[in-house]
Amino acid sequence: QVQLVESGGGLVQAGGSLRLSCVASGRTFSTYAMAWFRQAPGNEREFVAAISRSGRSTRYADSVEGRFTISRDNAKNTVYLQMNSLKPEDTAVYYCATNYKLGSPSDKIYEYDYWGQGTQITVSS
Repeated sequence: QVQLVESGGGLVQAGGSLRLSCVASGRTFSTYAMAWFRQAPGNEREFVAAISRSGRSTRYADSVEGRFTISRDNAKNTVYLQMNSLKPEDTAVYYCATNYKLGSPSDKIYEYDYWGQGTQITVSS
């Protein structure tokens, strides 16, 4: 079992920045990949970014490439999502996710079976 708790959400103006954190517990953090997804009202949950268990490999959705950065600190059991140049269309509930059997970053939602409770990001224009 893995438990995930996100934090860092809030309201920000367009062009601003936020950093999300997700703390994991329950299994050895450094052995599994992590990801961020988001879900806007009326939309399906979509992939944002993922990082390998070592942190050396990352993957991003086209919509956030160059603006968002995923990173991890295995000593703190934490994965981060640094979000810069935020746009109103980034408004959503952001979720961290993992599958402790997954070592490489994946953009496929069906490969993730542990999810956090989500944190709201609202970007005003």
